[in-house]
Amino acid sequence: MHTRLLSYTDLPESLPVIKAYNDIQRAFPGAQTPAEVVIRAPNVRAPQVVAAGEELVTRALATPYFKLPVRASASADGTVARIDIPLVGNGTDASSDRALALLRGTLIPQTLGKVPGLTPAVTGITAGTKDFNDQMKSRAPIIFAFVLGLAFCLLLLTFRSIVIPIKAILLNLISVFASYGALVLIFQHHWAEGILGFRSNGAIVSWLPMFLFVVLFALSMDYHIFILSRVKELVDGGMKTEEAVERAVKGTAGTVTSAAVVMVAVFAVFATLRTLDIKQMGVGLAIAVFLDATVVRAVLLPAGMKLLGDWNWYLPRSLRWLPSLQHDLAGLHRPAVDEQAALPVEAAGDAVVAVD
Repeated sequence: MHTRLLSYTDLPESLPVIKAYNDIQRAFPGAQTPAEVVIRAPNVRAPQVVAAGEELVTRALATPYFKLPVRASASADGTVARIDIPLVGNGTDASSDRALALLRGTLIPQTLGKVPGLTPAVTGITAGTKDFNDQMKSRAPIIFAFVLGLAFCLLLLTFRSIVIPIKAILLNLISVFASYGALVLIFQHHWAEGILGFRSNGAIVSWLPMFLFVVLFALSMDYHIFILSRVKELVDGGMKTEEAVERAVKGTAGTVTSAAVVMVAVFAVFATLRTLDIKQMGVGLAIAVFLDATVVRAVLLPAGMKLLGDWNWYLPRSLRWLPSLQHDLAGLHRPAVDEQAALPVEAAGDAVVAVD
C-alpha cells in the first residue's frame, strides 16, 4: 500500500480551478508542487544569508532533480524567508522523494546549514506527505498494540478463555486486511476508475489505513461478541459447544445481517461522492463490513469454533485466578410462565373467565 496526502491533482478535472491548475502545470512543470525551503534568522536579508540561499538554488538546479522557476519571498520584518524550488516528478512519486532527500540531506546542510543563527526547514506537498507517512508508520505499532492488547484482556476476562480472544483478534484482522487489499486493488490501480467514477493517483490517502483499523476493529468486535455471548450462555447452560455454536449463529443471523445491510448501504453512499479520500473511506468500510458479516461471521467463526470444540474454553492454570464474569443462568432454561394462564379458570359457556 502506497499512501500520500491529497492535493489539487486529486480533485475532479471538470472543476474550473483544476483546469486552470493543469494549464499552469503543463506550462511550468513542478511549479505548483515545489519544495518550500523556509528560513528563519535574525535578518534574512543579511549578505551571508542571501549568499547561502543563492548557493542553494545554484546547486539544486545543477542536479537533475530540480528545475525552474524558482521563487523567493521574505516577511515584512525580515526574520522569515521562503524559497520555492520545483521538484521533478508529480510531487509524491519516487523521483520527488529522491529530490526531497537530496535537498534535506545534502544541499541545505552544505549551504544554509553553515550560516550561524539560521534555522532552515522544508515543507510542501512532497515533504508533508513523507513526514505524515513517517509519523503514521512510527506510531502504527503503538496503536495496533494498544487496541489488540486491550481487546485481548477484555475478551479474556469476559469469556475466561485464552483461545477465544486470540481467535477473535485473528478473525477481526482478516476483515481489516481484506479491506486494505481491496483499497489497493481498486484505488492504486486504474481498472475500477470507470466503475466508481474517479481518477487514480496511485495511492491511498495517508490517514485512511489507521482510521479504518480502529473503526473496523470496533465494528467487527461488536458482531463477534454478540455471537460469542450467546454461545457462552448456551455452553454454560450445559449444551455442547458444537450445538451451541449452531444455535447461536442461527439465532443471531437476522440481527447481524440486518445491521450489516444498514451499514453497508450507508457506507456505500460515501463511495458515490467525488472527493477521493471520502470515496476511499466509503468503499473500504462497505467492503470490510460485508466480508465481516458474511465470510468471517457466517463461515470462519462457526467453522473455527466447531473444529476447536472444547478447546475454545481453554484457560491455563496460571490464569485461573482471574475474576469470573458469569451470566445469570438461573432462568436461562426455565420455561416461561404466563401468570394469567396459571390462574384457575372456570368454563362459562364459550367464554373462559379467570378467577382471582
